[in-house]
Amino acid sequence: MPNQDSRMLQFWSVPASELLQRLQTTPKGLTDDEAGQRLRQFGPNIVKPKKRSDAITLLLSQFKSPLIVILMFAGGLSFSFGNPADATIILAIILVGSLLGFSQERGAANAVEKLLAIVQTKAAVLRDGNQKEIPVERIVPGDVVILNAGDLIPADCLVLESKDLFADEASLTGKTYPVEKTAATLPREAPLSHRTNSLFMGTNVISGNAQAVVVGTGLGTEFGKVSERLKLRPPETEFGHGPEVRLSPHGSYAAASGRHIRD
Repeated sequence: MPNQDSRMLQFWSVPASELLQRLQTTPKGLTDDEAGQRLRQFGPNIVKPKKRSDAITLLLSQFKSPLIVILMFAGGLSFSFGNPADATIILAIILVGSLLGFSQERGAANAVEKLLAIVQTKAAVLRDGNQKEIPVERIVPGDVVILNAGDLIPADCLVLESKDLFADEASLTGKTYPVEKTAATLPREAPLSHRTNSLFMGTNVISGNAQAVVVGTGLGTEFGKVSERLKLRPPETEFGHGPEVRLSPHGSYAAASGRHIRD
């Protein structure tokens, strides 16, 4: 089974025929069965997992409203002061309001899911030797993708063949002009911006067409690694930390630098 870590693989420096062997795939792509096994192994081709609110979570969230909290407090006071009728009315108001809010939010969440399903991004791949369109989330390492002008690049790939292929990589490398991509084998030390035989998730095809083999998906892509680094808290600087002040033996104050302030 192939390795998901494209940095260890250094796929840009590997001949295409050898890379296909390492990925246990062919220029005609994977079979549906093999793709399904890899999808279970590597997971969906997404950088950030989708958040789904279940029914219980949505229902409980209705009771976080300040108005609901005030009503619950008022109901408790009414009951403690011997007014069970008022407490029952307040409780009924809370329940009806919460159920209405839950119903509306649940309907909105379902509508959004259906809309996203309709506008789901798809990519053309070779499966069982035939071209077919699949959701980008189902692409796996070893898939052979077919790219044309205007397509989003769904994963990190090595170009197998291309014709007049130019890609916009500004979102990843900062280059403001399209980069020409061709099938080639590059030195291992080639930096990201000079890997002209590679295509990266999060970029798009400006012109031309190509076939490319997928090497990294999801968090195993360069884009995924950048998103993970952005989640890390940057180290605190000396300026942000501020000087450490302590009392010297003579009663004066000293900073962390060791300088004393004399009386």
